[in-house]
Amino acid sequence: MDENTHSQVMRGRMALMAALSVGVAASTAPVMAQQAAAGSDKKTVILPTLGVEGQAVAPANKPETVASPKYTAPLRETPQTITVIPSTVIKEQNLLNLREILSNVPGITFAAGEGGVGASDSITMRGYSATSDIAVDGVRDSGAYVRSDSFNLEQVEVTNGANSVYSGSGSVGGTINLVSKIAKDDSFTQASAGIGTDHYYRATVDANQKLDDNTALRINGMWHRNDVPGRDVEEFKRWGFAPSLTLGLRSDTQVSFSYFHQEDNNIPQYGVPYALNAVSNGILPGADREAYYGYRNVDTQESTVNSGTVKIDHRFNDTLSVSNLSRWQKVDAFVTTSYLQGTWCLSSGINAYTGAACTTPGLYTPNTNRGITRDATTTMLYNQTDLKAKVVTGGITHDLVLGASISSENFDQESGNRLRNANGTVPTASFTPITIANPENVWNGPVNFAVGTDADSELENQALYLFDRVQLNDQFELNGGVRWEHNKGSYQTTSFTYATSGVTTTAAPVARNEENLFSWRAGAVFKPLPHGSVYIAVGNSKTPSQSAVNGACTATGAGATCNVDPETAKNYEIGTKWDLLDARLALTAALFRNERTNYKVTSNDPAVPDQQLDGKSRVDGVALGVAGMVSEGWNVFANYTYLDSEVLQGVSDFCLANPTVAACATALAANNGRKGAPLTSTPKHAFSLWTTYDLPTGVQLGYGATYQGKIYPSNSTTLMNAVPGYWVHRASASYFVTDQVELRLNVNNLFDKTYYTRVRNVAASGWATPGEARNAMLTVNYSF
Repeated sequence: MDENTHSQVMRGRMALMAALSVGVAASTAPVMAQQAAAGSDKKTVILPTLGVEGQAVAPANKPETVASPKYTAPLRETPQTITVIPSTVIKEQNLLNLREILSNVPGITFAAGEGGVGASDSITMRGYSATSDIAVDGVRDSGAYVRSDSFNLEQVEVTNGANSVYSGSGSVGGTINLVSKIAKDDSFTQASAGIGTDHYYRATVDANQKLDDNTALRINGMWHRNDVPGRDVEEFKRWGFAPSLTLGLRSDTQVSFSYFHQEDNNIPQYGVPYALNAVSNGILPGADREAYYGYRNVDTQESTVNSGTVKIDHRFNDTLSVSNLSRWQKVDAFVTTSYLQGTWCLSSGINAYTGAACTTPGLYTPNTNRGITRDATTTMLYNQTDLKAKVVTGGITHDLVLGASISSENFDQESGNRLRNANGTVPTASFTPITIANPENVWNGPVNFAVGTDADSELENQALYLFDRVQLNDQFELNGGVRWEHNKGSYQTTSFTYATSGVTTTAAPVARNEENLFSWRAGAVFKPLPHGSVYIAVGNSKTPSQSAVNGACTATGAGATCNVDPETAKNYEIGTKWDLLDARLALTAALFRNERTNYKVTSNDPAVPDQQLDGKSRVDGVALGVAGMVSEGWNVFANYTYLDSEVLQGVSDFCLANPTVAACATALAANNGRKGAPLTSTPKHAFSLWTTYDLPTGVQLGYGATYQGKIYPSNSTTLMNAVPGYWVHRASASYFVTDQVELRLNVNNLFDKTYYTRVRNVAASGWATPGEARNAMLTVNYSF
């Protein structure tokens, strides 16, 4: 079977599975209507929700479960560190985007976006990249874009540690699952309108209406505008809506249809010139942290996300149920940014990156790479089926989940430069020097998109998995799972070279990678008391050379990866979880080790072009958490993480055995490929706190703080300089004017701290994004 035929068959299977899902929904609708009409003739059966028996209702900021059906136990009995950020915490802090939400989970950092252009969420979790490990409702969200708004989020679930068994290939440091709002068995409307500093304007609506006893419709909408606090130019504009319909709310078969649409049109947050070297220790001397060093009339960051989901849940009886989820998603992302590359000549007459004398004091002479543009489209078809059963054998209870998933993804990206002549050549004379202290940020040259590379990629995945929670008795449980998946990807580029005589087109050979992956996780739980547990667990992850549709393996030349076996990582964890104060307060603690046992490094063997799986690294850590109600009216949500990271081996075994080979000597000179260096973007200490107190007068006061310790943006021995750690504080106050009307004031960066994030530090250039300056928002929330 050739590649095209195989892709057609895959899409046919996907279409068939989706059609079957819709068919089941259509066929069950009349039955549900009859059940509703029968009323008292038949006992109403409501689909179960996982809870903790014998406990009082938990506080809103103390979630008890995660949304994924793969987790067979409540959080307290799940042998893994999982932090759930509920909608209450998100709302109280007025957290708008994924970066802000994840500030509540220490140990997660954001770097400069893909390619350094700030066009996507680039995440490091517990020392390892998690950029491709973001999911929406348990389905991997593979599009490269910024998750900029929380208007349709019910909660965010962060699972730490190697996690392929639950989330699929990759997932070395953990996974981030965004849980969407869907129509439910209730009627309410929550509308909000906000105004604030820096031209902040925002309006949202969340309306859930029961159409009858078995049907509910929910509509979420959002419109937003604001300038970036503390910056002269950057601004955010977006709007979105997300309707959902649920049938069979009080029957054995529930069917939900949901759609999501959001459009963003921003001037991207790119940053300021930044260097950590002998000349500069942060923002360049003389540079203005508020100034925009790009071209405001050209730079843009636009994205459109569309997603449609059908989910069917059917309960056969009290011990057996099945669910099916089908999704189509399309992400269009267009971005143009101005690289801060070129010659930075400080007013002292010194080049900021080389330390050599320069002849244009106080000026930045940009190179011609400015105007880098990417126009990408990512599409996905996905289907997942889960069969859940409770089986009792010999007095031992098994909570089983048997599931299968199938996905097909496509990625097409045109990349090049928009600051070009009509024939695609470089308008060199237009790249004039810019004043460092007060940059002129308007482009006066021609604007024509000259496509340099057209990349096309496909990724197909089929998976089978089994999970089991084995309750041996009231005190002992075993919890684990296995996953097998087949992952197949292809990638091809066509490049274009421009000259006054015309355009030359060159097509590269197709790069292919195909792997069978096996991942697993196992844990043991001991409950010395009904409200507490102690656990130990171990699991792995598998990462093939093409684990994401917008990634690729390298087919030829030195450093080829297409034929390299998957990388492996392991997670070891021992911890404890306790519910105190009548189950109002949850305390968690864990010791863990995340270990990459074999990652790819250059072979440097003249006879072996393929990279070798000889790299090794390790992160040892501690995670502490508290969530819930300390006393009547006093709520707290806090987490602390300690990460001790280290590169164990950064060169091939060949180089260790042949240190005199020229290429190996170069690699070994860099401290054995950075051996002993900490991992990049990995703070040793990180902490977050959010707490609120309800006064008897109807006023709620809130305070929050986040701390991130120093990080190394690069662990090259020549660039081993740290970005300083920082504290950021926030506060809130709310007052219920009536039972329906709430006024809420939020102030971020309360003490107007100057700090920098998403730092890119390289030998010839560098930049960083200033943290947002102090800003305030006043929101009116109306519920009825």
